[in-house]
Amino acid sequence: MLSDGQNGMEGTAHAMKVALTQIEARGTTEFAEAFSTMARHRVDAFVVIADPILNANLREIADLAIKQRLAGTSGWEFAESGGLFGYGPNVNELWGHAPRFIDKILKGAKPADLPVEQPTKFEFVINVKAAKQIGLTIPPKVLAQADKVIK
Repeated sequence: MLSDGQNGMEGTAHAMKVALTQIEARGTTEFAEAFSTMARHRVDAFVVIADPILNANLREIADLAIKQRLAGTSGWEFAESGGLFGYGPNVNELWGHAPRFIDKILKGAKPADLPVEQPTKFEFVINVKAAKQIGLTIPPKVLAQADKVIK
């Protein structure tokens, strides 16, 4: 539990002070500049937001992160593309719901009337090779929590 010193929450961990900086890259030609900007701002870590252009270029983003020695995260695909961490919905579970929806639609249900379902299973992937490349040691307790460890 973290303590912010104001709401009565107390624990053994120190409160983390995090400053968020938004750096945009709207296309592949802007990736290198985005990482240069992160270096100038002395960014310690970054998150890749789900976006079709970014998702299609996770390998390039991971390579730039390694060159800048930055910890990064996104969906589980990021770690599989060479990035440090990945966390996101289990795709097999999501697609497993599709036949049920198709059946309902074929039986006359209006798609707009079907309930929106949230994922219930998530995957946490750690890329140990990327960690070594940026000089980071992942604690064994964290590795034990991962659904998949890439060596």
